[in-house]
Amino acid sequence: MNTSLTIYAKIEALPPSLKEQAINFIDFLSQKVKSGKKHKNVPEFGCLKGKIVMSDDFDAPLELFQI
Repeated sequence: MNTSLTIYAKIEALPPSLKEQAINFIDFLSQKVKSGKKHKNVPEFGCLKGKIVMSDDFDAPLELFQI
């Protein structure tokens, strides 16, 4: 049995009030798919400028490794 027939059979087994909820959920999923394709979050070059700070002694040897 393919997916469409399985979905149809399961929806047909539901009482009318739950069928309406199933339709609303399917509409919600359709909107989610449509809106997901339109808006991709692409980071802009330099968007984190000033948010990452490195200490001045970043390259200095650590005390734990000194002999």
